[in-house]
Amino acid sequence: MRMGPHMMMPRDTEALKDAKLARGTGRRVWEFARPYRTTIAVFLGSIVVAALLALVPPLVVREIIDDAIPTEDRSAIWWLAGLAVAAALLDAALQILQRWCSARVGEGLISDLRQALFAKVQRLPVAFFTRTPTGAITSRLNNDVVGAQTAVTSTLGSVVSNVIVLVTTLLAMLALEWRLTLLALIVLPIFVVPARRVGRRLQAISREQMQHNAAMNTQMTERFNVSGAVLVKLFGSLGREAKTFGRRAEAVRDAGVRSAMLGRVFFVALGLVAAIGTATIYGIGAQLVVSGDISTGTLVALAALVTRVYQPLTGLTNARVDLMTSMVSFERVFEVLDAPEPITDRPGAIDLLQPRGAVDFDDVTFRYPPADESSIASMETVAVPGADPDHDVLHGLSLSIAPGETVALVGASGAGKSTLASLIPRLYDTTAGAVRIDGIDVRDLTLTTLRSAIGVVSQDPHLFHESIGDNLRYAAPEAGDDELIEACRAARIHETIAALPDGYDTVVGERGYRLSGGEKQRLAIARLLLKNPAIMILDEATSHLDNDNEAQVQASIDAALSGRTALIIAHRLSTVRSVDRIAVLDGGRIVEVGTHDQLVTADGLYAAQLRAGELLSVAD
Repeated sequence: MRMGPHMMMPRDTEALKDAKLARGTGRRVWEFARPYRTTIAVFLGSIVVAALLALVPPLVVREIIDDAIPTEDRSAIWWLAGLAVAAALLDAALQILQRWCSARVGEGLISDLRQALFAKVQRLPVAFFTRTPTGAITSRLNNDVVGAQTAVTSTLGSVVSNVIVLVTTLLAMLALEWRLTLLALIVLPIFVVPARRVGRRLQAISREQMQHNAAMNTQMTERFNVSGAVLVKLFGSLGREAKTFGRRAEAVRDAGVRSAMLGRVFFVALGLVAAIGTATIYGIGAQLVVSGDISTGTLVALAALVTRVYQPLTGLTNARVDLMTSMVSFERVFEVLDAPEPITDRPGAIDLLQPRGAVDFDDVTFRYPPADESSIASMETVAVPGADPDHDVLHGLSLSIAPGETVALVGASGAGKSTLASLIPRLYDTTAGAVRIDGIDVRDLTLTTLRSAIGVVSQDPHLFHESIGDNLRYAAPEAGDDELIEACRAARIHETIAALPDGYDTVVGERGYRLSGGEKQRLAIARLLLKNPAIMILDEATSHLDNDNEAQVQASIDAALSGRTALIIAHRLSTVRSVDRIAVLDGGRIVEVGTHDQLVTADGLYAAQLRAGELLSVAD
């Protein structure tokens, strides 16, 4: 009975799906390998020449046994021996050339893939980083990239080498004795048939091992920074952490053992088949020598060549399995490269030139994007199905800020203050409505010029594990020493830096943990002053400062804000009472706008928060 397409078995459908995926992955792999096509061609050419050279020793032995020795031709013996030595020397040179080509392509691919992944991850939205563990990201850039490189260099070289060796060896054997050659090929199906099933099983084990590796990397990344290490020590969780890490390390180990054993059993089985085939050739070939059908030299040559048939057959079978497992790495790499980029320049986006600093929120509604728009499911190790936000956090919000005006956002925690501020530099895009700068929708501006016009100091400013000078110059790479000192004087931090043994060359430690909270905050303000943006966003920028420092830094901020637009998020009364206007948020809506005195007189939510102590006075 003929089986129609609709009657295709599930296993066949899965095989077709895998084949289609492999073809697509293969085309994308070639795009990365294309710049190295000349080196790859030299690599493959050297493999072909080496395969042909490998035929020389068996044929030389045959000539010596069948012709030179019976005729006692000593010169022929030396000539043939010299030919074998020359072939060996050339083969050695080719091996060195192959290694150079392999290393050049392999290391180049690692570099290219890592650069592509790094650039891609940099472009991903903030929502991606809020959902994805750092260890899972670094695992893709390290382990998976190396695994992908193996597929192109080792596996490609193995496949081409084995194909050439197999073809040339079979041709040579057919020329010597076709009957024994056909006999040697009887076991061919035993090499081919099991490879697909073993390959799929090893693919599954590889995916499992990579997932466990990512979880292990995530734990190390989160526990080996200062805050993570301190948390573990304070809560006395050393034993629990060791036990959790042990489980993950053991899972990686167990998957590795299963992979190694399955591969080894498969390889040994193929070797056993090859040994039986070789023994058969010896036995039947010897009978042909006795009967006078072939010469002794021919049998010796065939015996040497038949091992060169089974070796590449075994290698090709293993290469198929290795390729299937290596493709898992490429799939995981391409999964990141294919991740959605919702925050990008629109076609025709224009530069923001000489920004005046007018900011308008026009009927803005916003909800955080779901996972399928902002993350990669396989990298969310603790993802909960159905846990995506299904409600708006900002509702029809409108607010206009004139150039040079300072507006404070106040409200209870979770009211939407920081979310609203994050829409200006397009860390997120509005769900509805628009945010405009100088009358232009921020989505119509190039990201580079938009963000260069905006400076932000957050509640917990981030510093890189570099020197103070390098951290400051991150905002202005061309800034000179005098400019750094001027900005730090304005932020009231220069004297502290100058008192350090290494001054501006002092390394601040990961996330700046060698500095106090107030020192980090003032460095962040100095960095902001160096950037010299038209629009400033200060998100609890003085939250870590004591009263004395706050007064000093607030004075420097006031001077820096002169002529600039500023949006200030604060809970301190001393910070908000002197601004031009205060916008009060409640549940994602603006419920009051006015000066401090106007809002106190209105006796609304702001006044209630003031009475309840939610706005701290400078003495608190």
